[in-house]
Amino acid sequence: MFIDIHAHMYLYPCPPQDGRTQFCTPEQVLKRYDELGIDKGIILPLIGPEEYLPQSNQEVLEICRKYPDRFIPFCNIDPRGIHNSEQSDFTPWLSWYKEHGYKGVGEFMPNMSFKDPKVLNLFRQLEAFGFPLIFDVNTRLGFGYGLVDQPGLPELEFCLNQFPKLTIFGHGVAFWSEISTLDKSEDKGTYPKYPIRAEGAAVKLLRKYPNIWGDLSATSGYNALARDPDYAVKFLNEFQDKLCFGTDICYAEQKLPLAGFLQDLNKKGLLSDTAFEKIARGNITRLLNL
Repeated sequence: MFIDIHAHMYLYPCPPQDGRTQFCTPEQVLKRYDELGIDKGIILPLIGPEEYLPQSNQEVLEICRKYPDRFIPFCNIDPRGIHNSEQSDFTPWLSWYKEHGYKGVGEFMPNMSFKDPKVLNLFRQLEAFGFPLIFDVNTRLGFGYGLVDQPGLPELEFCLNQFPKLTIFGHGVAFWSEISTLDKSEDKGTYPKYPIRAEGAAVKLLRKYPNIWGDLSATSGYNALARDPDYAVKFLNEFQDKLCFGTDICYAEQKLPLAGFLQDLNKKGLLSDTAFEKIARGNITRLLNL
């Protein structure tokens, strides 16, 4: 039924990380997938050191070769790679990843500005290779992970203009909090509970730019919908051609309410079978030519 656009797992159990996330194994993910009716998932390697234990792209490929009918590989690249230069040529890496069946790049989450010359250099090359990009976004430099933008997402908009053929998936707390206008600027990095009183920057970008899509995974994506179910119906129907189901599964017992939320809207006739199928699996199937 579903294709999960956003999953994390490690081939072997991770060592302790000071009480932080102990990531799933592929077998644990498949158990949850079978419970939720998820046919396949896209694995996003976590290569950066800012938050988690770095993972290799090759480990993801190994998982996908072990379960070829259930998992799809994305690769990941740090824009500081090769020479830590705004002129680094990532062609050898990107060529190898494309040749070995990787379908996109993500989860891209270095703690850098969208407009950092090294980030723009990599985006330019991803556009040329035709790889879609899933990012996470933060509110400040020097803490945690994720590309940094201001309220209103002006730097993301700059990139959408600069790279019109690069498909970029909006994801994360600091993106989905802006489904509405913010009562205060500090709400950008949180999970607002107030209803959608006016449409925010994320909606305006989705409406204006063909190359921005929505990754509905994680608490951030679910909260953007569940905080105002009436608006969620309008939003899902308007953007049914560029929204994708996801879980952002990290640990085995994680709550994953999005599948049930979408199924409930479909059963109530608020989300048509056609729109449901696009969001559940059709859009990502079309984009990646699965």
